[in-house]
Amino acid sequence: MTDDILRSLRADCPIPPRLSPHADRVQRWLDDRLPGVGLPLDSPALERLSRARFARYAGRLYPQATEPDLRVIAALFTWFFLVDDACDRPGRLCPDEILALRDGTLRLLRDGPRGRHPGLTGPLRRLLVRAWREPRRRMPARWQERFTDAVGQHLHGAWLEAVGKTSGRPPDVARYVELRRATSAAYVSYPLIEFVTGRPLPDAVYHHPLLREIGDLGNDLLSWYNDIASLERDRVTSGGHNLVLALAAERGIGVAAALGPAAERWRAAMRRFGELRAGVPSFGPALDEAVADHLDGVAAAVRGTIDWTLESARYGDDGKEGPLLNASGRAGAPS
Repeated sequence: MTDDILRSLRADCPIPPRLSPHADRVQRWLDDRLPGVGLPLDSPALERLSRARFARYAGRLYPQATEPDLRVIAALFTWFFLVDDACDRPGRLCPDEILALRDGTLRLLRDGPRGRHPGLTGPLRRLLVRAWREPRRRMPARWQERFTDAVGQHLHGAWLEAVGKTSGRPPDVARYVELRRATSAAYVSYPLIEFVTGRPLPDAVYHHPLLREIGDLGNDLLSWYNDIASLERDRVTSGGHNLVLALAAERGIGVAAALGPAAERWRAAMRRFGELRAGVPSFGPALDEAVADHLDGVAAAVRGTIDWTLESARYGDDGKEGPLLNASGRAGAPS
């Protein structure tokens, strides 16, 4: 049933699909490079990472990226997905460990390779050091601060979700939507548009209320689509942190019955997304091209998530597999 809804929503998405011509080469590069950072993964675990096709996901979100830049983004995406598994799968990190991971990550992003913290060590640290090297070298300080703030918000959201799971009190729909915007990492992906184009937006434009609303809607669209795709896994692991599960609990209906309202909520958000995007005013000839790149990138994040979700093997399990790694980079606890 969820497969039918996912395909129906893809058909209702007016954003055209795009894919970098470098995506498959970068996937092969990623498969070759990951063992080199010391990830303690056996062949089945490495195959699980490869079948998730993180480089193709990066190639759908940033189809205009050069091959070297797409390698950077694919490595960053892999790091974030490994962290997501460590925070969300059976055998996951406890809230205090997630806070330590957040602090260690922010220390590294702010201070570079010399920034050390016990919350981030081992292969996970080495992977992030290598992936962060080029953005840190090339991008201005205000962009690095913007990216780092987005990462901090994302990991703080992972901590809040972990606290909620520990308490056994699932969020209502309004609270869930707010929290999901942090846990999705969409706000982390938006600054990478500027890394690819080389045109960072001024803060006043990047945080303009209309652009922020469009960014929020893009986040909702990709997050809610993901919630439908990962529903069976989330029924096992999420403690109610899923749009479909939150709607079912709030309305007192079955999970299957909540799929329809979740899909309609997605369609309404897509209509609003298109209306707002069409109404963005000119910011002046010096900025309009960069603003258009930003809006195209937010749209690509929505469509790219849809297409990647349907081609990736990431959502094919039932939620019982444990994380590949914990925060220190050691193999995750067996499920």
